[in-house]
Amino acid sequence: MKRKDIISGKIVRVEFPNKGIMETPEGRVVVKNTLPGQKVSCVITKCRNQRAEGRLLEVLEEARDAIESPCIHFGKCGGCSYLTMPYVKELGMKEQQVRRILNPILEKQEQTYTWEGIKTSPVKFEYRNKMEFTFGDEELNGPLALGMHKRNSMYDIVSVTGCRIVDDDYNQILSATLSYFSEMYKNGEITFYHRMRQEGYLRHLLVRKAVRTGEILIDLVTTTQEDHDLSGYKDMLLTLELTGHIVGILHTKNDSKADAVIDEGTTLLYGQDYFYEELLGLRFRITPFSFFQTNSLSAEVLYDTIREYISGLYDNTSEDPGDKVIFDLYCGTGTIAQIIAPIANKVIGVEIVEEAVAAAKENAARNRLTDCEFIAGDVLKVIDEIEEKPNLIILDPPREGVNPKALTKIINYGVPHMIYVSCKPTSLARDLELLSEGGYYVQRAVAVDQFPWTNHVETVVLLTKTSGSEG
Repeated sequence: MKRKDIISGKIVRVEFPNKGIMETPEGRVVVKNTLPGQKVSCVITKCRNQRAEGRLLEVLEEARDAIESPCIHFGKCGGCSYLTMPYVKELGMKEQQVRRILNPILEKQEQTYTWEGIKTSPVKFEYRNKMEFTFGDEELNGPLALGMHKRNSMYDIVSVTGCRIVDDDYNQILSATLSYFSEMYKNGEITFYHRMRQEGYLRHLLVRKAVRTGEILIDLVTTTQEDHDLSGYKDMLLTLELTGHIVGILHTKNDSKADAVIDEGTTLLYGQDYFYEELLGLRFRITPFSFFQTNSLSAEVLYDTIREYISGLYDNTSEDPGDKVIFDLYCGTGTIAQIIAPIANKVIGVEIVEEAVAAAKENAARNRLTDCEFIAGDVLKVIDEIEEKPNLIILDPPREGVNPKALTKIINYGVPHMIYVSCKPTSLARDLELLSEGGYYVQRAVAVDQFPWTNHVETVVLLTKTSGSEG
C-alpha cells in the first residue's frame, strides 16, 4: 500500500476511540467513522511498517444487524458515531474496547480481579444536560448555520435542529437562535467568526438544562469585534414555549483564537448566571463554565458505583468507612466528595480550577455537609501541604490522566485502597502501569456508558495495595 491508493475491505472491529480496523492482504488499515461488519472503501492517507490509515470514502455494505439511524443528521454531523448500531451491540463493543486496553496490565498481575461488565445509561436519547453549538456555514459563502462541526471537518457546520441526544428544548432554542440571526446575517448586519481569518462576531451558543429541575441557562458567545443590542434576542427567547424554564440568559465575550468556549467576560441579559441540578438526593448549583457530568442520570450510576465500591471494602470487616479520611483528587465541583461524605469521616477535595472549588464549597454548604473541605491548586503541589493523611484516595483526573510526578506522590501515601475514575481508558492503562509498579493491583473494574451513540466510555477501577508493599 502507498498514499492515495484506494482500497476496500471489511471492518473486523473498532478500537478506542472510533478506530475501525480493516484487515487486507496488504496489511491492516485504520479507518475512522466505521462500524464492525461494514464493507468500506477508503483512500490511504498514511502508510508505514505494514500499518496504514485511510479516510473513509464510501460504505459499500452495511453490517448485517445495522439499524436505521433515528437522527436525520447522522453521517453529516461529527457528534455521534454509532447510531446505526443496536445499542446492546454498542455496549458490548465499548466493553471489549476497554478490556482490550486494560488486559495487558491485568494479565500481568498475580492477584485475581473481578471484571463487572458495562453499566448502561438509564436513558439512551435526550440525555445531555449541556451542549455547545457553533456558528458558521455549511458550505463556503452559504447561509448561516448553527450546530455541530461536520464530520471530518474543522470549519463546516451542520445545523442540528433535530439532534436526538438532547431534548426538544435544545432544538427549539437552537432553531429560534438561528432564525433570529439568519436574517441579520443575510442582510449583512451581523457576521459569524471565521477561524481562518479570525474575523467575525457570532461564535457559540451554550445551552445547559437540568434533568431533575428543568432549569435552563442560555449563553451567547461572541467576539468584541462588533457591538450589537441583544435585548431583542433575549426577548425572543423568553417567548419560547419550552418544557423546562429559562432561569438565565447570558452574553459571553471571547476573543481567543482557540475554537473553544472561553469566558473573557460575561454579561447577564436576564435572570441569573447559574442553575440547579439534583443528583442522588443532593442539590448542586452549576454555573455556565463549571464542570458537571453531562449525563445526569448516568452520573448517578457512576457515583453510586463509587459509593458501593467504598462500602464494599468494609462489608465483612469490623472497620467503619465513617472513620476514614478520603482524598478526592481532581474533584471538579466536588460532586463525588459530597456524595460519599455521608459514609466518611472527612473528605478533602483538590481541584486546580478555582471557580469549580468555589462552587464545591457553596454546594457542600447548601447540602449541609460540614465534613467536606475543598482546596484550590495543582494536585502535584497541594498534597505536600495537606496535614491529614488519607485512608483512601479517589482519582478522577481529566482525559490526559494523572501527572506521573503527582501519581508517584499519591502512591507514596501507601493507602490500602484507591478508586480511579477514568474517561479515557488509554490514559488509565498508562497510569495503572505506574500504580502496579507502586504495589497496587486491580481488584474490581467496570465500564459505565455515560454517552450512548458516541465513542466515549467511562471506567471505574478499585485498586488494592499488595501485602508487604507498605508506603
